[in-house]
Amino acid sequence: MTGLRELQRQRVHEAISTVAIRLFLARGFDEVPVTEVAAAAGVSKPTLFKYFPTKEDLVLHRISDHLGESARVVRGRAPGEGPVEALRRHFLDGLARHDPITGLNDDPEVVAYHRMVFFTTPSLLARLHQHMAMDEDALAEALAESADELTARLLAGQLVATQRVLARRNWQWLADGRPMAEVEPEAVRAAEQGFGMLPAGFPPRLRRT
Repeated sequence: MTGLRELQRQRVHEAISTVAIRLFLARGFDEVPVTEVAAAAGVSKPTLFKYFPTKEDLVLHRISDHLGESARVVRGRAPGEGPVEALRRHFLDGLARHDPITGLNDDPEVVAYHRMVFFTTPSLLARLHQHMAMDEDALAEALAESADELTARLLAGQLVATQRVLARRNWQWLADGRPMAEVEPEAVRAAEQGFGMLPAGFPPRLRRT
């Protein structure tokens, strides 16, 4: 059970990030200094950096709960289900829920957030790529539990790339102003196509028995 101190820490963490993102979306990531974020959140600059080691982390905290998600899906897959099948199912479920991590969410703040991270702020994109590399490493470790190391790393790289390309495509469509009703069926078809290209080259022993 989470203790009172940890709950308080989580609340402060979330509150600082929320204030920061609001300021960044209003004026631009590079235009808002960390000192202004700290003042707006009611904390000192040293306290802010105790919660967020870098300015970029103030933004990427919003998606930090997805770190290691692919590895968790692979480890928790059903008996007889391969890792590609499990991640395909998980991604399609995310599309159905309009999970922002799939790119298929047209809430104005979500679209603005993705535009800031992916299209207008190079330092945020670079930091996001570090997160993706960590995800890939975690996924490779999960896959290596039932495959050799090289196979696991090759598969992890292709799976992470597939998810990234699909999500970015959805984000771009919505950022360009295309309506959700038009984008959603195309996003589902693209996901089916993308994951459908993967299984042929992967060994059967990656299935969970």
